[in-house]
This record gives sequence, structure tokens and C-alpha cells, in this order.
Amino acid sequence: MNHYDLFKSWHQLMTQTTDMACNKKIKSEAPVEPLGALASWVDLGTRLSHLTWARFSEDAWEYSIDFWQRCVLFMDTMRQRGNNMLEHYQQGMPPLLDYEYEVVLDARRFPRPVNYSLLFIRHPEGKEPEPGKRPILVIDPRAGHGPGIGGFKKDSEVGMGLTEGHPVYFASFTPEPLPDQTMEDVEQAEIRFLEEIKKRHPDRDFPLIYGNCQAGWAVAMLGADHPDVTGPIVINGAPMSYWAGGDGINPMRLTGGLTGGAWATSFMCDLGGGLFDGAYLVENFERLNPANTLWKKDYNLFSNIDTEQKRYLEFERWWSGFYLLNEEEILWIVRNLFIGNKLEKGVLDIGHNHRIDMKNLKDPLVIFASSGDNITPPQQALHWISEVYPTTDDLVKAGQRIIYLLHSHIGHLGIFVSAAVARREHRAIIEHIEKMQKLKPGLYEMIIEGETGEHDHLKEQFHVRFEKREIKDVTCLLPKSAFDKMDRLSVANENLYLAFGRPLVKSLIRHPQQAAALRWLHPARVSRYIWSDQVSPWMKIFESWALWVRDNRSQAQESNTFSYIERRTSENIATFLDACRDIRDTGTEVIFEAIYRE
Repeated sequence: MNHYDLFKSWHQLMTQTTDMACNKKIKSEAPVEPLGALASWVDLGTRLSHLTWARFSEDAWEYSIDFWQRCVLFMDTMRQRGNNMLEHYQQGMPPLLDYEYEVVLDARRFPRPVNYSLLFIRHPEGKEPEPGKRPILVIDPRAGHGPGIGGFKKDSEVGMGLTEGHPVYFASFTPEPLPDQTMEDVEQAEIRFLEEIKKRHPDRDFPLIYGNCQAGWAVAMLGADHPDVTGPIVINGAPMSYWAGGDGINPMRLTGGLTGGAWATSFMCDLGGGLFDGAYLVENFERLNPANTLWKKDYNLFSNIDTEQKRYLEFERWWSGFYLLNEEEILWIVRNLFIGNKLEKGVLDIGHNHRIDMKNLKDPLVIFASSGDNITPPQQALHWISEVYPTTDDLVKAGQRIIYLLHSHIGHLGIFVSAAVARREHRAIIEHIEKMQKLKPGLYEMIIEGETGEHDHLKEQFHVRFEKREIKDVTCLLPKSAFDKMDRLSVANENLYLAFGRPLVKSLIRHPQQAAALRWLHPARVSRYIWSDQVSPWMKIFESWALWVRDNRSQAQESNTFSYIERRTSENIATFLDACRDIRDTGTEVIFEAIYRE
């Protein structure tokens, strides 16, 4: 038996033993294949064995020049990223829309003021909306970042609405909430926005509302609370059923149980002087995929530095703009949704004597989810339907139409950011929204069959069909008793913290300047602005070096032996980090079950 066969047999034995011991298989977005990694090095050995000394020397020289130049360009990009971040903060972090706009309403002047505003998006070519097309209101999430992702580029949700001839509006918000604003206040502001849109377009139907991520569940709640001001609602990558999932699916739903619940959020709000730093939410997102956070994102820039720099810097300007929520807002979200899961239970109170019942939704609800979304997998986007409507007949009797669209692999951010998704899925949704209005009550899956080939952009670009589905198709089994225990433990721990921990923390964080200093020391910020030449003057040298490198660029050929080694090494690093993530996630599930399951 050779070494390869011996390793393969040992690997199979260890895999079987681990499965028997844990009675589960470690999940992975892309299966981790150590044997494939070994095979790549075997292939490298074969390549090296046929390599002449002359070719080896030539490849080494060519690669060393290319590698050094990429290092310089990469460091200059890090410098620019840091500068862009600080510049964005100094400008007040305005919405990063790729369109000109005018402010229609500023909710900071409302009787119940909030940090929102209603923007009207101007068509880049100065065109007027097509007659009869209903307005569209796009609402971005307040989930750590600033507004703009729904109109980040031409091929976006905003862009598709303009292309289809609709008047398009955008709900923006400022970096800091107003004192004491609540989720109920935000809802009231959005109702004012919808009323103003209807007033500006009295001859058109009620607006189509586009809600991304956090804004998705918020507009679904709004539609259930005030169906008289809304038209059809589209929610993209929006969690609605917070306990839903399965083995290896969205382990983040279990995190609250391992940290003891909402007390940790209260603690972070106290550190922030009553404000919750959105950088914590972004940090949680990045932890879900350590391979991308720690390696793949930056390596993709490094390996494609000649073509990726502009896209990378544009995205990072948005990604590194961390927004704040006040304590009451974030605690309402954590207690009632992430831990309490009250949205689907019909016991969600948004204010005093103000309860939300999802059965009150009247207009069609479109749910766009993806199997590649590790923030909101399809189970979390869809399972709530079976809790609100236990049978398909119940849904039909309620007169409701719910349509869902599934993507096979796109990630959470790709649902909003990807140009390909905007051109296909979002455009198909917008251009077929009137057909959805005419569907009979029931549950449907929207299936995009292909392009029509039509050159007139105002005519349908996609063939779409709506397949009837049953409630059982969107139902998953939940260990409700375990999550109920988690909820009760969260309440107990938070009460203990409020009684004993909060007085101590508040005695240490007495001034807003202390809280601001802690925010600027958050690793998500430090890791970016530390490379700015305003913070590290020595980084300025890379600006002049980068200019020289671009004028004298010498790229290694793809067939270069050392380039091949670099790519294989990168793949193996990513595979290792994916394996570490899978072990961590499986361990999280095992510990959660040991603590909470009967």
C-alpha cells in the first residue's frame, strides 16, 4: 500500500468514527475535501518533476517581480481603504446611492422624530416615469451598515425599478438614531412616507415596497399593521422565523443560547453610552464565514489587483461605515425576534397596546431567499407561513397570496448587491408584480424559466410561471421547547445583569467621549483606519510606489509554476478555515442541545 492509499484509508476510518461518535455530519457550504487538497500537491509534484532548471529560474524571476508589485498595489489599496473610511465618516456617512436624489420628507422634523428621510430618485437620463406604473419604495436595513445597498449601482433594485419605468423612492437614515426613538416611531414615519408617495401620485396604485434584510421583516410588520397604505411587499433575505433551521443550517440562531441571551446586548449598549454599535452586527456576520473574512476576500483582491481594486474600494466604503441603534431599538429586536421569535406567534407588541398580527396582511407578499444565504436560509424566510397559516386552506380562506422565489447559491449580500441577481430575479419580480396581484389566494413558487428576448425594455424580459405549493412545502421541524428554555434563561440573565452588572458598567462609562473612544477602538474599525496615511504616515510611501508599479507592471503568466503554487496554497488555506468553521458550528449545535434539549 502506497502513502496515498494509506492516508485515504486512515481518513475514511476517522470519518466513520467521528460520525458514529457525534451521530451527525459536519456541514459545509462547499464540501471540505482534504484528499482533493492532497491530490493538488501530488499534481504539483508531477509538474515540478517535468520542470527544467531554465524554466524554473525563469518562472521564479517572473513571479518574484509580479509578487512584489502586487504587494505594493495591495498595500496602496489598504491605504486608500483607510482614507476612504475616514473621509466617509467626516462627510457624515451619506447614503451611498449611485443616483442623484432629492429629499422629500425629513422624519427628524416629525412629531415623533426618527433618523429617517424619504428620497425621490432621479432618473439618470432625466426620463419621466411611464404612465400607470405604481411607485416603488426601497428600504435598506439598519443592521450595522448605512443605506444605499439597494441602489449601490446601476444594476440594482433601484436601477431595475427605473428601467421598468416606475417612480422610485428610497428610505434613507442617518448614522445615529434620535434620542428615545422606537421601532413604533420608525413604523409611523414609514407610514407617513407611503402616504406622501400616494399623495404625489394619486392616479397610481399603492406603492410596491421593497424591504432588504432587517427592513424586510419591518415592512412585513407594517403591511400587517396598516394594510390600507401598502401595496405588494417584497422582502429579500429577511428572517421571519428566527428559530427555524436544522442540523448544520444557520448556527447563528443558537448563539443567543450559548451567550446567555439579551444581557450581552444590554452590556454592549451600556459600553456605548446607551447606543449600540453596528460594528458588533457586522462582526457577527463576518464570523459566519472566517475563510472569506480572514483570507478569500483579501486574497481575491491581491490575486486580481489590476482589475479588482475599484470594485473592492467601492464596496469597502459601504462595508466599513458602521451605523448605530439606540438601546430600546436593538433590545426590542433581540428580545422579541432573535430570541423570543414572537413575529410568527402573533404576540408581537411594537408599542403600548399595539400588537402586530401577520394574518392582517392583505396584498401579495413576495419572499426572495437563497440556499446559499447563511444569514437567512430559506427555512428562516419561509417557515413562519406554516405557523400563521397551519394549512393551505387557512391561507386560501384568509384571501392571502404569498409567492416565494428561491436562488440556489447566492449569498446573503449577493441578494441585494449582485448585478446578475438584480438583472434577473429583481427585474422579474418587478415586471410581474401586477400578475401576482391577480393570482388566486394561495401559496406559490415563482419560477423564472428564461429570457423572452424582447428588446423593448418596457416589455417583459423573462418568462415566469407561478407553481402552486402546499404549506407543508415550507414547514420545518423546530425544537420549540429548547428555544423556549433559551428565552426564559435570557430573561433571567438580563434581570441579573440589570440589577448587578449595569450599575458597575455605568459607573465606569460616564461620558459620551468614553463611549465614542471605545467605538473607535473596535477591531472592525481599527483594522481599517490603521492603514490610512492619516493615521500611519509611513503608508504614504506606497502611493508613489504604486504609481511607478502601474507604469512598469509585469504580470506573471497563469502557467507560471509559482503562481500555481500560490493558488493551490490559497485553496488549502480556505479549505482549512472552512473545516475550522464546520467544527465550530457543529460544536455549537452539540453544546446547545446538551444544555437546552430534554
